Amino acid sequence: MTDGLLEVGRVIKPHGLNGEVVILLWSEVEDRLAPGVSLQTERGPLTIETWRLHQGRHLVRFDGVRDRTSAEHLRGLVLSAEPREIPGALFVHELIGCRVELQDGTVVGTVAAVEANPASDLCVLEDGRLIPLRFVLSHEANVRMIIDPPDGLLDLAK
Repeated sequence: MTDGLLEVGRVIKPHGLNGEVVILLWSEVEDRLAPGVSLQTERGPLTIETWRLHQGRHLVRFDGVRDRTSAEHLRGLVLSAEPREIPGALFVHELIGCRVELQDGTVVGTVAAVEANPASDLCVLEDGRLIPLRFVLSHEANVRMIIDPPDGLLDLAK
């Protein structure tokens, strides 16, 4: 995330001849691709003209992009947008640097990174221990998170 914006996706490649591009959407909020929405890039804002799903892929046409050559110039651009408040949602940018505590207030470490994992994304503590996000009970963005891990989980990596 840069300048208060959240990275929400990336332009993968052109699709067809009329300026559409395939978007890899990192956000679970699909209306980020609604017509009229403006997304920020390193080259300036891009406004979405059309969006549709095709074979499980997000296809977008941006204002002013009318042909494959123009669409090709967008390849690889990271798309950013303002963060949104979603009750109960955990965002990576809010977890990095958080103090991790047990329910009784015992501090067990600080979140250094979050790794994607099919079963449950993992908070990586500074000492290398891993805590699945499913054990997070609550969190204060950028401050702390309270966890309830099963017995022995915190002893595994010591």
